[in-house]
Amino acid sequence: MKSIDEMLYSLSKSKFRSRFHLKDKEYVKNKGLKVIERHAYELLKTRLAPAVIPNDGKQTPMRGHPVFLAEHATATCCRNCLFKWYKIPKGRALTEQELDYIVSIIMAWIKKEMETHEK
Repeated sequence: MKSIDEMLYSLSKSKFRSRFHLKDKEYVKNKGLKVIERHAYELLKTRLAPAVIPNDGKQTPMRGHPVFLAEHATATCCRNCLFKWYKIPKGRALTEQELDYIVSIIMAWIKKEMETHEK
């Protein structure tokens, strides 16, 4: 797997992925990064990690939580995107290592967005 920095750089070159920007900065500030990270694990365990996802490709809303937007920005929104960008195959549950990696990328994107928008 690519490093998180390499992955974020690759995603920033995508016209589609690079158009996403964090809008819920106040929510992130109020909840704190630890809580957002816990939410990311909880959301991904039910929406992305299972081997079979009945509504795969449609399970991640575009708004409602900063993690949702981060999933689209980091191509971790569905199993098709996970395969295309990360070569993580469909049809099997995510490993703990894969889940940790995905959450790390999501959190790195959120942190970067928070820093960018604070300047």
